[in-house]
Amino acid sequence: MTRDEVFEKVQEVLVDALGVDDDEVTPEASLTADLGAESIDFLDIVFKLEQAFGFKIAQGELFPENVAQDPTYVQDGRITPVGIAALKERLPHVDFTSFEQDPELGRIGEIFTVDTLVRFVERKLESAST
Repeated sequence: MTRDEVFEKVQEVLVDALGVDDDEVTPEASLTADLGAESIDFLDIVFKLEQAFGFKIAQGELFPENVAQDPTYVQDGRITPVGIAALKERLPHVDFTSFEQDPELGRIGEIFTVDTLVRFVERKLESAST
């Protein structure tokens, strides 16, 4: 699949899961801040991506889990350098560049953009074909 084809399918998934218009689903749109996704929506997005692309997504593979509960990763409401390193390793499809400037835990949802999902799907499709 081309990147455009992956984007179009991801766009369809997000329009369906979040009830947004397709013109709102741009590559740089944040799932939470721009498209209004809440934590329950992330489960639906995972399920719909699995259906649309025909692969399984392991728990915690697309979106991080249990980060906030680990004091090694979070101190005083901020993700520590150790936490960021762990997230980067677990989530290679995420661009942490702007988040690292202000790693406040409350901003973690902002790192998940439409383009993040496209990159994730591309990696999954690539690994499935090898």
